[in-house]
Amino acid sequence: MSRPVLYIAITSHGFGHAVRASSVAAAIQQLCPEILLVLVTTAPRWLLESYIPGDFIHRPRAFDVGVVQSDSLNMDKEATLAKLKQIRSSANSIIAGEVNFIRTNRVGLILADIPPLAVDIAKAAGIPCWMMSNFAWDFIYRDWGGEFGEIADWMSESYTKCDRLFRLPLHEPMSAFPVITDVGLTGGTPLYSKEQLREKLGLNSPVEKTILLTFGGLSIEQIPYQVLSNFPDWQFITFDRQAPDLPNLLKVSGNEYRPVDFMPLCGRVVSKPGYSTFAETLRQDVPLVSLTRSGFAEAQILLEGIQDYSYHQILTPGEFFHSDWEFLHQEPQPPKKSLKLDKNGTQAIAKSIVNYFQT
Repeated sequence: MSRPVLYIAITSHGFGHAVRASSVAAAIQQLCPEILLVLVTTAPRWLLESYIPGDFIHRPRAFDVGVVQSDSLNMDKEATLAKLKQIRSSANSIIAGEVNFIRTNRVGLILADIPPLAVDIAKAAGIPCWMMSNFAWDFIYRDWGGEFGEIADWMSESYTKCDRLFRLPLHEPMSAFPVITDVGLTGGTPLYSKEQLREKLGLNSPVEKTILLTFGGLSIEQIPYQVLSNFPDWQFITFDRQAPDLPNLLKVSGNEYRPVDFMPLCGRVVSKPGYSTFAETLRQDVPLVSLTRSGFAEAQILLEGIQDYSYHQILTPGEFFHSDWEFLHQEPQPPKKSLKLDKNGTQAIAKSIVNYFQT
């Protein structure tokens, strides 16, 4: 009897898509260990392993581009367009290679977040493709106009053939998808108690004076760390390995910890618009301070979402890079809505996939 095989195709852009897809993969593994997971992504294996405790196959392949960026806030549209054209022109050979792999390994289902080619691969292999996301790439590119419009149309065409979309909160309409199931927030759960982390890392500042600075897989140029000297009795935490050594800054290195592990210790998380950081922060009920980000259509939807559902502060890049961070002395704004978001998206998607394989 061969094991059921799930092929998870993940957008090769930043770390956020890999984080949320890996959290679902881990939940599937917990519910049904005999399902063999194949993670198809150029995201680094250590990142996937930080969410998935058991075995999986890592197949490094890129089916999309996302956005070519120098850091978390600066985009290169010309390079992005060139890479998109390259992927489009080699689509048939990419599809053929994956269909061969899928048939050889008897894959039963594709879960994708959210490369459009995954749908075409599934159709060519004769298996279903389910997707999970809060936005699709056609939405991002259509907003840029010009030649990106044609690319967006090509992607929408693929998305219309998707068998089922798990639509996450903080989403755009995603109108190309014919079958939509709305689910709750996804993300990881802290692996340590507050006490364990405090003791292990010698953290003793009060929660309201403990601040996590996290800017995703691409980080950002030049966090103004010199400002931290204005807050000598506060504790800051960063995953930025280039950060200077400062008495009130904990530099987390190695792959033992993830940003979500520190969230319960913190009075605020300072970030840029990104679904996975926002979702994990919302799941932990930690106030969020976010920079704005222009030119990326998803950012506006995410910022509106945290204003609706989270204690929040919204900063312009100028207020972050060129100020004394007075915002830390101000109270975050309360959420506009009293309604809370469902936090069980990871489990809901995992259960649906396990049910699919068991029936």
